[in-house]
Amino acid sequence: MSASKSYEKELAFQADRRKATTEFIKIVSNLWYDKSIEVVLFKNQIIDKNVSDIINLHEYAGEFVQKPISIFDSVEILRAINDIKLPPAKLDIGKLTYEYHADENNYSNVKAFVLDKLKDADGAKSIKPKDVVLYGFGRIGRLVARELMSKTGKGNQLRLRAIVTRGAITQDVLEKRASLLRTDSVHGQFTGTIDVDLKNSALIINGTTVHIISAQKPEDIDYTKYGIISALIIDNTGAFRDKEALSRHLESKGASRVLLTAPGKEIPNIVHGVNHLEYNPDTIKIFSAASCTTNAITPILKVVEDSLGIKKGHLETIHAYTNDQNLVDNMHSKYRRGRAAALNMVITETGAGKAVSKALPSLEGKLSSNAIRVPVPNGSLAILNLEVKNKTSKESLNTILKKYALEGNLVEQIKYSLSNELVSSDIIGTSAPSIYDSPATIVSQDGKSIVLYIWYDNEYGYSHQVIRLAKYISKVRRFTYY
Repeated sequence: MSASKSYEKELAFQADRRKATTEFIKIVSNLWYDKSIEVVLFKNQIIDKNVSDIINLHEYAGEFVQKPISIFDSVEILRAINDIKLPPAKLDIGKLTYEYHADENNYSNVKAFVLDKLKDADGAKSIKPKDVVLYGFGRIGRLVARELMSKTGKGNQLRLRAIVTRGAITQDVLEKRASLLRTDSVHGQFTGTIDVDLKNSALIINGTTVHIISAQKPEDIDYTKYGIISALIIDNTGAFRDKEALSRHLESKGASRVLLTAPGKEIPNIVHGVNHLEYNPDTIKIFSAASCTTNAITPILKVVEDSLGIKKGHLETIHAYTNDQNLVDNMHSKYRRGRAAALNMVITETGAGKAVSKALPSLEGKLSSNAIRVPVPNGSLAILNLEVKNKTSKESLNTILKKYALEGNLVEQIKYSLSNELVSSDIIGTSAPSIYDSPATIVSQDGKSIVLYIWYDNEYGYSHQVIRLAKYISKVRRFTYY
């Protein structure tokens, strides 16, 4: 074939692929907005993604499973999903496409395959939507708000109804709140509309009213005045950390459950995917989503503990600077944190090593930990230096982690990275709390000492863990297949 004919063939293929991707995007949108069925691609969100994003994600998926994941096959499977009756669901099209290639000889057609794989959807329980109130509106609060509002769909799960802040609510204050939600220096523009309604003290987000409530004490609020009933209060202020203080939320009218976005005392500290099923939301009213670092390392530690056994280890976090540090040198209650955050690497403490044992009791007393704050605004790295009970190799260890990232109870928590070029800015916007850097893994010659590098978006990935736990507490988890 001549070079010109080969080039023309390449152009034709690219045109067909982009056309198929356009249909892919259309079906994904229709499934979400018409049927409350969210489609992901190996845990990567694909709602509101463009053609190039979808093509690149298919390339990643193919590399991940080491088999071609074709957009043409994905579209065919999506058509079949669209043609059958399903309850609200979350489906991984990457996993379905991969399994179809492995099993296609066992099915007469794509629809038969889809019907078989999703047959358990018929027994899915009905969902009663849950009102949500954000108590505080800082970094985590705004990211949770963004995610809840962009994924509201038909409102079958979590409904953001109000945000509680301190101080007077004026036009200027509402405009500033709206601006901070609309534009973020790290995470970019909010993909939606935000307007201010001073008369009703509210933000109108994607056409939906979210009340802004000013309060000094949680127990003084009457949420029922706003039509809010039996709400989940997500406290992201950091002001209340123990059971007694957090119980004050339950004294307010219209509140039924509390979720703290920080480590808590005398309450369950939960890493969703690891230990959430140990706690019954019917009988427990106050929960903690632990810390971003605990959510990053615990899924990986669980895999290593279950597969190889852990004798002891040390955790070092290379953490983005946070709002509790000083922008310029000034007084601070803690050592070193008073020095300019954007100019210095700062050694500080972390309780993540001890906190892990709350989710994994078998690791009690086995991990030491420390932290270094570094001059990046977001995107952190945990380094796990572990002595394991059973001998392993880098190839075996990576195979184990890849299996857990592909199937099982931790697929939402672990993203398996194949890139040799991964740096901190690359992981911004990743919904998984743990990003396993497989090329960076080190295993000693005797196979008993391992060093693992776990990246995490300490804002975005953690916010998604908060939402996953919120859905569990509120009993609005949909039928899932991934």
